[in-house]
Amino acid sequence: MMLEGKNALVTGARGGIGRAIVARFLKEGAKVYAADLSPEGSLHTPQDDGSRFLKLDVTSEPDAVAAMKQIGDEDGKLDILVNAAGIEIEKTIEETSLEEWNRSFAVNVTGTFLTSKYALPLLRQAAQSGSSASLINFGSYDGFIADPGLAAYCATKGAVHALTRAMACDHGPEGIRVNAICPGYIDTPMLQSFFNGDGSGGDGGNIETLQQAVRDVHPMRTYGTPADIANLVNWLASDEARYASGQLWVLDGGLSAQVQQMRL
Repeated sequence: MMLEGKNALVTGARGGIGRAIVARFLKEGAKVYAADLSPEGSLHTPQDDGSRFLKLDVTSEPDAVAAMKQIGDEDGKLDILVNAAGIEIEKTIEETSLEEWNRSFAVNVTGTFLTSKYALPLLRQAAQSGSSASLINFGSYDGFIADPGLAAYCATKGAVHALTRAMACDHGPEGIRVNAICPGYIDTPMLQSFFNGDGSGGDGGNIETLQQAVRDVHPMRTYGTPADIANLVNWLASDEARYASGQLWVLDGGLSAQVQQMRL
């Protein structure tokens, strides 16, 4: 088991990608704190998987402090932090209210900042004990190129990319590795919302038509699953990735490697 004896905290842990990461970490022998706004999360179903649920609003500094205090009191160190909590608003900047803009940055960027900031002492403890401390953020291929109608989302993911590099430079000397996963189209509730036409997802087109269109635009002719993301997160969290830091790991089925000739 790749993560045996390690302690991990996953934010957004009851969402589609978060659940897959938690499940993989548990399978690999880690003790996992699953942090989210509720036990049901965005999938609206509870999960009794052996993880330790933590109620955490990533935009709240007191919540972040309390979560790290609990982990510190119980375990004294944190080997792995995964900042998977995130939201998407499907609008142009003209359509986006200031409240929506601020909310996007609060969850996607400030949330990453707060949990990372208060996790650092625990990650240092892990590094000092000889473990490979790993902090994994969530960017997006939309931090490099842009889908139409996702202005605030693209801006937040670009910020996470820059923050990831800065953190890797600042904390690498302390033995803390920092990387970002940059998914493309992944089969999650967020993607289903896109298919349903909430914004740029086809003006209300039916799911079956849009699903095939999304597959066809990829060189691999498919989109990803949460398990695909969890596989890469698991490797970055493990000691096998001891020399991997400061990188933006794109996982998009080759989508961003090609000239785009189709707009969904």
